[in-house]
Amino acid sequence: MATATQVSKTFRLGGDLEINRLGFGAMRITGNGIWGEPPDREKAKEVLRKAVELGVNFIDTADSYGPQVSERLIGEALAPYKKGVVVATKAGFLRTGPNKWHELGKPEYLVQQVELSLRNLKVERLDLWQLHRIDPKFPVEDSLSAIKKLQEQGKIRHVGLSEVSVKEIEQARKVMPIVSVQNEYNLANRKSEDVLDYCEKHNLGFIPWFPVAAGKLAKAGGKLDQAAKQHNATVAQISLAWLLHRSPVMLPIPGTSSIEHLEENLKAQDLVLTQQEFADLEALAR
Repeated sequence: MATATQVSKTFRLGGDLEINRLGFGAMRITGNGIWGEPPDREKAKEVLRKAVELGVNFIDTADSYGPQVSERLIGEALAPYKKGVVVATKAGFLRTGPNKWHELGKPEYLVQQVELSLRNLKVERLDLWQLHRIDPKFPVEDSLSAIKKLQEQGKIRHVGLSEVSVKEIEQARKVMPIVSVQNEYNLANRKSEDVLDYCEKHNLGFIPWFPVAAGKLAKAGGKLDQAAKQHNATVAQISLAWLLHRSPVMLPIPGTSSIEHLEENLKAQDLVLTQQEFADLEALAR
């Protein structure tokens, strides 16, 4: 486990893409319920440009955010991309309305969505494509075999998974190389601890979605709030700093639709927690 003195700011995704570990999640630049256009398209594009300007070079999106809205905004705002900027996307959810998500791992559907992602993001190859969910109606071997063909055609560089168990990662790795896993994880929600340990052991990027601790742990006057005040920081910044200290393969992707929050989130990478502070926060969460 990383200690306060060992925190690296970068990670080599797939062994060849060096990215800054604190990225940007582009889910919130869409409309309510992750559906439709944002209230202000130009402001959303401004946030994306500002993120890159501030050194973010790992942006995570999905075809289902909008659907397609987030990808299109990224393509419009950032293409042609600054050297070193990695955009990751996902497919595997069919959207039928605000806050409605239906798993769909049909191979033909995934192939179609990859082609749409290439067009929307204005790229010839996706740096990281992730299976958004394993659909119980389609064996993961079938879903990924179709993706493997696209990788062989040069349309996908690396492949990752989302919301999976260790057993499912191993199953997928029998079909093709997997470089990352995106599971829900934060200071308060540690259900994927075994998956994180597996990723660390095999040097797979671990992308925690919903990275900022919420609920009782984040309440005013609590231990997390106290730690934040000691560092003249916010609870969100301490949550993100803790993640960066937790493991060298951790790649948090806090999302926001505001430049102010973006700037605030990115300051988390400059917070240094002592080993004692890290241990205290760890104990608090457990």
